[in-house]
Amino acid sequence: MAVGSFFGRLWARFTYDRSIGFGLEYIGLTTLRYPRTIALAVLAFSILCFAQIPKANVDGDLLRVFAHSGEYYDAYEHLAETFGTFENDVYVLISSPRLTEPETLERVRELAFDLELNDFAVGTMSPFTLRKPDSRGGSVPAVPEQMESYSEVARALADLQQNDPMMRNLITPNLDGVVLIMFPNQEMTKGDGTRLMIESLHRTIAPYQDENISVELTGPPIWTSEMLNAAVSDQIKFTIWGFGLGALIALLALRSLTGALLVAAMPFLALIWSMGIILLFFGSFTFLTIIVTTLVLVISFAESIFFIFNWLAYWRDGMEPNKAVDATVKLVGPAAALTMLTTLISFASLALTPGQGVREFSIAGSIGSVLLFVCLMTFVPLMLKTAIRLGFKPPKRSSLVLTAPLPVAWFMASKFGRQLSIIAILVTLLLFIPYFLIKPHFSFEGVVANESTALSAAADIDEGVGGVAPLYIRVPLADGDPNVSAEDFKTIVAVHRILEKHLGQNKVISVESMTNYTESGFSRQEVFESVGPFMKRRFVTDDGTQALVTGFMPTIIDSDDLKQLVIDVDAELKAAGITGAEIGGFRILTTFATDQIVAGLQLDLTLSVLVNIALIGFAFQSFRVALASAIPNLFPVLGTLAWLYFTGQGLQLTTVIALTIAFGIAVDDTVHFLSHYLHSRREESRPHMEAVKHTLDRIGGAIIATTIILCSGVVIVTFSDLPQVAMFGTMFVSTLAFAVIGDLFILPAMLLAGGKFFHPLGRIKVRMADHEATPDDPTGERAKPLPS
Repeated sequence: MAVGSFFGRLWARFTYDRSIGFGLEYIGLTTLRYPRTIALAVLAFSILCFAQIPKANVDGDLLRVFAHSGEYYDAYEHLAETFGTFENDVYVLISSPRLTEPETLERVRELAFDLELNDFAVGTMSPFTLRKPDSRGGSVPAVPEQMESYSEVARALADLQQNDPMMRNLITPNLDGVVLIMFPNQEMTKGDGTRLMIESLHRTIAPYQDENISVELTGPPIWTSEMLNAAVSDQIKFTIWGFGLGALIALLALRSLTGALLVAAMPFLALIWSMGIILLFFGSFTFLTIIVTTLVLVISFAESIFFIFNWLAYWRDGMEPNKAVDATVKLVGPAAALTMLTTLISFASLALTPGQGVREFSIAGSIGSVLLFVCLMTFVPLMLKTAIRLGFKPPKRSSLVLTAPLPVAWFMASKFGRQLSIIAILVTLLLFIPYFLIKPHFSFEGVVANESTALSAAADIDEGVGGVAPLYIRVPLADGDPNVSAEDFKTIVAVHRILEKHLGQNKVISVESMTNYTESGFSRQEVFESVGPFMKRRFVTDDGTQALVTGFMPTIIDSDDLKQLVIDVDAELKAAGITGAEIGGFRILTTFATDQIVAGLQLDLTLSVLVNIALIGFAFQSFRVALASAIPNLFPVLGTLAWLYFTGQGLQLTTVIALTIAFGIAVDDTVHFLSHYLHSRREESRPHMEAVKHTLDRIGGAIIATTIILCSGVVIVTFSDLPQVAMFGTMFVSTLAFAVIGDLFILPAMLLAGGKFFHPLGRIKVRMADHEATPDDPTGERAKPLPS
């Protein structure tokens, strides 16, 4: 009965007398009419969500962010399926000033063999596992065993470092370090397997570390593990900080412990609901979706503050407290529904950009937006009426700290409204210039955790051997010879030399790298047999139809330099008549796919802004309202983008997402301001200027309080160990800080400066809820109901 009545009245609202909330406030009105039924539904849903919390986990797979993002992901996936890649390999950097001493070398050899015997290893590559053909048709270790003198060891290592193409990138030129590469079993590293593998590797290397030998682990599995640990740590910090600080600000604002607990209850439940349903949908969080929980928490605090501020204002004005709850639902409900829709649109617009990670973030954020609104319209009214029955008394008026800026805002708007409006319009128009000029920028250091030991080890490798971050070129072969025909070999040599020209001498390996053995009288078949089938597949497929040319570059390389490198290599391949060659690799994927995703997100941001402004105008049935909301909400987004542009940071994945979501949330305060302003004009018959001042006085403190809560709750994100997440927090807080200037200074000034332009708003009747609250009928009880 309750559900049928709700949908019937929702349809009546939409077709007969539309509210600014498009009838969604009927969720709250249904709660008032059927409190017990809704209470049971809230309890059952809460139990369902609580049951999911023990399953909470974070998926550390970075590829999940870029999956299905376009041609570069498809190329990477094709490459991985054909050859396997080095992207999941673990690099072990062994450093010793006494590496050329026989005892030290044999100790390192033992470590290399132990690494090969690790349960998670399917193979390794190192100077000690490499074998080379001998004159008897067999093979011998590349590093001879049982050497007895310093000079013997130095000579053997120097020979490999200078003459063996594969070993040049694994032995440092001054012979004080070697790199061992372990190829993990991909099946065993799924799920929690990566963590177990890293723990196993630490146990393997621990006995070998002493004052003479230093051993460091690096590579993608180590980076993602560090990122995963940082993400989990961030989530705990963000939740505790956001919840605690939100409750503290509510306490200071309301000057009541009980009042602060009432404010904090709804964010807690909305957080549990959102986490539960996200886990139910996706099974885990990602580096992006985990941010949604913090956003839900702080947005819930903001909406809860707005609701309880209005409830207490009605109560202090003499209204019976239960009737005040009803009146607040009817007044705040439509505005809250509209703010939910603007935030929902901002999240949903992100789904237009390809990429599994962004789409999951979009869906998770949309779920959170809807759930926190439902929580506001169901749980909060029930909680407040319960508090009244338990004897809750209204606290004194809100803290003067929250209302201190309001006289200044009113003075500026009333005395300099026209000048302030002109300046705001001109500045906003000028800020479009950096918006069109700013370009995407990807930084690998911005992805991994701060103070990453794996990143420092990678930097050491970059310095020692010039880098082991792979860049791949997949080369189609015409003859299909598993041992590579002469013509196909020429093609591989051409590609090899083109890539070597750009990366440097001895920084590329391919079938061409075996020339020193084939020129010594061995056939390619014999060389392939000596390296074994596993390593052979790193050079050519079993059917001989495709070859792989691998270049090694520094792990830390500027994205613009990498993009130019790929463009130049691709151009030279085409000029050489080599068709069908495909350049790929994880660094290529992350750099180019990030550019594509960011460009798409920039369009999503533009679409979100336009749709939300249009939605506000449609909801209020006035293009004047849409125009009034445009400048105060464009100003913060464009201002933050300009800061990014002039500081040379460029657009990154999380910065555009932050701007899009922050805009959707920043619009919320504008909607509440315009909702109260129009209510004063249309329902309380206040003159234009008095309505602006009344609105500023009535909800200005709530706008300041919600902005403080939002910024304070998210500012902790700026201290994340993950630079991309920290940048998200910086962009989010900056945008909201600009937004409060727009809502308290620019919006009132524009309304007053508009004068006659906004006067007609007082004559348009757009009802705020089913039963309107008026001065003579504050609860709307005597208003004629809609047909059901």
